[in-house]
Amino acid sequence: MCGIVGAAARRDVVGTLIAGLKALEYRGYDSAGIALLTDKGLERVRTKGKVHELEALHAAQPIAGATGIAHTRWATHGAPNTANAHPIVSRDNIAVVHNGIIENHEELRRELRGLGYTFATETDTEVIAHLVDHYQSTGADLLAAVQKTIARLRGAYAIAVISRREPGRVIGARRGSPMVAGLADGEQFIASDIHALLPVTRRFIYLAEGDIVDATIDSIKIYDEHGRPVERPVKQAHFGADAVERGEYRHYMLKEIHEQPQAIADTLEGRISGGRILTEIFGVGARELLARTRNVHLIACGSSYHAALVARYWIESLAGIPCNAEIASEYRYRDAVVPADTLFVTISQSGETADTLAALKLAKTHGYLATLAVCNVPESSIVRESALTLMTRAGPEIGVASTKAFTTQLAALALLALELARAHGLDAARYGALVQQLETLPGAVRDVLALDPRIRQLAERFVAKDHTLFLGRGTQFPIAMEGALKLKEISYIHAEAYPAGELKHGPLALVDENMPVIAVAPNDHLLEKLKSNLEEVRARGGELYVLADAEVARHMPQGNGHLLTLPPCGELIAPVVFTIPLQLLAYHVAVARGTDVDQPRNLAKSVTVE
Repeated sequence: MCGIVGAAARRDVVGTLIAGLKALEYRGYDSAGIALLTDKGLERVRTKGKVHELEALHAAQPIAGATGIAHTRWATHGAPNTANAHPIVSRDNIAVVHNGIIENHEELRRELRGLGYTFATETDTEVIAHLVDHYQSTGADLLAAVQKTIARLRGAYAIAVISRREPGRVIGARRGSPMVAGLADGEQFIASDIHALLPVTRRFIYLAEGDIVDATIDSIKIYDEHGRPVERPVKQAHFGADAVERGEYRHYMLKEIHEQPQAIADTLEGRISGGRILTEIFGVGARELLARTRNVHLIACGSSYHAALVARYWIESLAGIPCNAEIASEYRYRDAVVPADTLFVTISQSGETADTLAALKLAKTHGYLATLAVCNVPESSIVRESALTLMTRAGPEIGVASTKAFTTQLAALALLALELARAHGLDAARYGALVQQLETLPGAVRDVLALDPRIRQLAERFVAKDHTLFLGRGTQFPIAMEGALKLKEISYIHAEAYPAGELKHGPLALVDENMPVIAVAPNDHLLEKLKSNLEEVRARGGELYVLADAEVARHMPQGNGHLLTLPPCGELIAPVVFTIPLQLLAYHVAVARGTDVDQPRNLAKSVTVE
């Protein structure tokens, strides 16, 4: 969530640094700062709060310099205050900004104290500044000092470093957190996101994992994790700083469906290192808090509620602790019983959903252990009012029907479920296998998007239908609910979802040759039960549409119906993977029926009224 901007130029770069921070405000932060090499040496301006406050502070006490770094910080180690705000300095020589978490900062802190360094902050970042200063004071130049430093670090990071001894130079490095270099004539830049640099350049180099960038006034040099010079391709950005365009896509919804591999990758990036999830991503004190958690309440609305239902299955099966998922508008109007040590989790795309926000405010009077927000908008009310936060990083979602916001919520909730499970004794081997499976999720989503042409063909069969039934079991029942919601939202076809085992308890009465029945059938422990339910539909003339992976497809009963074969995937990530074809089906049905896909009637993107 933190943002980094760095610049080496022949002009004052303060305006560029502050503008870059403004462009990164969507990432979420609680303090901001800049450091510059000036005529007086190394100078900083920092503040708790927002970039406009930093800008006002600088205007009151201006500094100017041609080499500088800037940062917006979301607190993990250390309280969100000015003292802990970045840039962090060492002996008025080194300034560092840092995204990520340094896991071995305590042992490095003890070592550095032994070398005579004192610590002025509570941050893990300060060990980086002191290590760079230490190595530079022993004769290394800034590049070599940073290389030696990052060899000592464990965890995830993107850093930018400047030194009073070497003006006109900014060193950046990344492992587990994104960083780009921006190229221009007579000035070079680094940042955590290209949006920070679009006002000054359209040429970018995306650093690979482990890369180090040496940005001087006239050149950019890249070194890999072994210190070897490497060439990385220069990419040209073809959009402006404030552009939100559909590009090649007919609708925003289709564009956002196809953005999901990258959105999910962004949600996971910097949060997994060395085969494990970095617990501190949830906020200060998260490790101890998750270990104390004995119950979880998940509160949400709409698609976010469906994500909560999936997470309930994950948390109870993996962590072995009770979990309740509830619609916010119901929770806020009943007398909730709150067991001891219960974590209260709100899930919202906008962070302004009225019922969810009201539920959060109510929860603060109920004695919960802590509040955690899973959200896509950093500066939203729900984020500001929650003690802990996990941002989904879906980016702007314009279409009213949630797509990438929903699947990134699932990715974020999988992180939470796995960390709760680890805190409560999940077998280490199984934990590691599930984390590894989660890391494959962006690629699995990319693979299933290739089914778009086949799904478009199937969509034609729904154009004249008035009703559709969706079936699923286990974690796929909420996905069936999400598929039904998508179809009704944008195509205006009445659609309902049921647990497949409930067919004989009523819905089977609706099944005939005019009722399409969509079944989500992953290769899991409930598959044989689901097959029996599908035979019940088939025997009554219902038209079946079965989503199954290749292994399951080989063993599905033949007969009336249609089979969509998905690439194989693990059971943890299957809810996300099986969501994608349901999104595409809803989209293509809506297009064929001529509805307003991006702005369906009677609906709004953010429901801010009750």
